[in-house]
Amino acid sequence: MKVFNRNFVMVLIGQIISLFGNTILRFALPLYLLNETKSASLYGIVQACAFIPMILATPIGGIIADRVNKKNIMVILDFTTAFLTLGVMLLLGRFNIVILLLAALSILYAIQGAYQPAVQASIPLLVDEEGIMQANSMINIVSSLSQLVGPVIGGMLFGFFGIKPILLVSVVCFVISAVMEIFIVIPFNKPESKDCVFDIVKSDMKESFKFMLKDRPEIFKVCLILTVVNIALSACAMVGLPVIVTQKLGFSADTANTLYGYVEGAMGAGSLAGGIIGGVFAKKMKIKNCSILLVLCCLSMLPIAAALSMNLSGMVSYIVIIASSFVMMMLSTLFSIQLMACLQILTPNNLLGKVISCAMCISMCGAPLGQAAYGVAFQKLADSPQILFAFATFVGVVLALYSNKVFVIIGKLMTDITESQEDTEEGYKMECSKGEAVAK
Repeated sequence: MKVFNRNFVMVLIGQIISLFGNTILRFALPLYLLNETKSASLYGIVQACAFIPMILATPIGGIIADRVNKKNIMVILDFTTAFLTLGVMLLLGRFNIVILLLAALSILYAIQGAYQPAVQASIPLLVDEEGIMQANSMINIVSSLSQLVGPVIGGMLFGFFGIKPILLVSVVCFVISAVMEIFIVIPFNKPESKDCVFDIVKSDMKESFKFMLKDRPEIFKVCLILTVVNIALSACAMVGLPVIVTQKLGFSADTANTLYGYVEGAMGAGSLAGGIIGGVFAKKMKIKNCSILLVLCCLSMLPIAAALSMNLSGMVSYIVIIASSFVMMMLSTLFSIQLMACLQILTPNNLLGKVISCAMCISMCGAPLGQAAYGVAFQKLADSPQILFAFATFVGVVLALYSNKVFVIIGKLMTDITESQEDTEEGYKMECSKGEAVAK
């Protein structure tokens, strides 16, 4: 089975279009709230509250992905997002902005949480095992392209025309993606079950956590490490960067919005670079070296703290932020590609959607706490934001170093599985050769 077969290519194209719409939407709505309220703490709290539904929806999305045709999940969720965005566009200016955007972002994040397990769980069904790493790299590349182009275009549209053109572009993207995904064919065998929905959810969640806690405890340990990294590092970047660029560097409001779009674009470019590197060097990358990538990723935030502490000009500090954001996302993407391939290889196909979603859920559950805390912290330490970036770097590096033993164990497990599969394939080929010789 080739990596670039028809159905996988269509999934890629659908991801490009859908993620582009999703990216500009998730860029514009929180930024619009920050512009209107000028409150870092409110921004962080709303982001945190909106993120919670994504955590809750992700494991449910994984369960659904294992029991429902994955194509149908993608189509339904894209159409739903289109209607949601259209509703926000019609209600904007006629309803309380905080309540409206909180509700919209909550539903948007929940949909995204249910959507991604379906995409990730479909990869092993569309490509063979040797192509999984490359397929994951391609999924990351199209995601990165969306993150690169979406915020840049979104920032320009937002700066010149306001929020409504962005909402309209997103609606069009989701509709096009949903229509195209109707024609994708993903293999699916419907499991037989007479249990009610709640029993199924309970059973599947229990099975997933049993697998991670007993069969593959290393996966659970990595998830816990990532949870704390997300609290300390990711939340700091998500809340701190827009606050600093739009409020602390001395730019006008319109210029700052456009410039923050470029920061998000730099992150997308970093993800794109990481995806390309991951695809080109897929066979040379080793999971046991993941802790090194994580350390470097954390250290990439240190220049931002240094620039802010030295009271450099707004533009110089902005250039440092752009460069650091690029490097941080490049390393983060390389790390994510290896981690996803690890999950897909170590997990049986019948558990894949559930385990991936549960792993994502565990690693994300700290993000709302971190976003809310950093929102208040950036409000309180408005004159010394570098302290928060330095703190996030320190915590992240300590955890990354601690994770080294876990990744070494996972690397050995993956090597054992690969060697076992190679021995099985070699034995099968020898049996076939003997059969052919007997036939002759």
